[in-house]
Amino acid sequence: KTFNRHSQKHRSTTFLSLTSTATLILNMGDVQTVELKGKDIQKDQFKTKFTNDELQGLFRNFKSLDANNDGFLSKEEFLQIEALQQNPLVTRVLEIIDDDGNDKIDFSEFVHALSLFCGNDAEEKDAKIKFAFRIYDVDNNGYISNGDLFRILKIMVGDNLNDTQLQQLVDRTVLQADKDKDGKLSLSEFQSFIANSDIESKLVIDLAVANQM
Repeated sequence: KTFNRHSQKHRSTTFLSLTSTATLILNMGDVQTVELKGKDIQKDQFKTKFTNDELQGLFRNFKSLDANNDGFLSKEEFLQIEALQQNPLVTRVLEIIDDDGNDKIDFSEFVHALSLFCGNDAEEKDAKIKFAFRIYDVDNNGYISNGDLFRILKIMVGDNLNDTQLQQLVDRTVLQADKDKDGKLSLSEFQSFIANSDIESKLVIDLAVANQM
């Protein structure tokens, strides 16, 4: 489907925050290395395409962030990374990475997130779109409501738009993307809405960069 210039600009503005997601995950590995301490990380422990050497590099990064050495990463420990301190999506992204909902990230969750963003085959592209969808699905009910979209975009735009302007943007987005007119966006509607964008290609990390110390 071909969008006019206004629609393309509008769509780009609405989903600008997705680029920040890739930046967030990339900077997880941008820390000083530490030595492994008695833990032998092996590929068969994880559902990942990473090699054993790559996993050990990621584990060193993980341990260097784990300030209290409890085997988990809290939001506060992630925010040791200066580049993340001004990222408005930190909290929301960490909520999604935290699969078991215990408010901290273990190494398995860390590896799973990086596996998603370091790959770019068809399966991983689909997974990245689903991850992006989950960012906006704030109440985790499988749909992006008008309120969900408002909350996420409010985080992104801050005071650059007042609430009336932001609500108008949200309303236009939902009106354009909501094909079945039920007032909310399903995953398939979200996928269709961003089909001509390059969002998923921005959610890619070069593992060599992520492991660079």
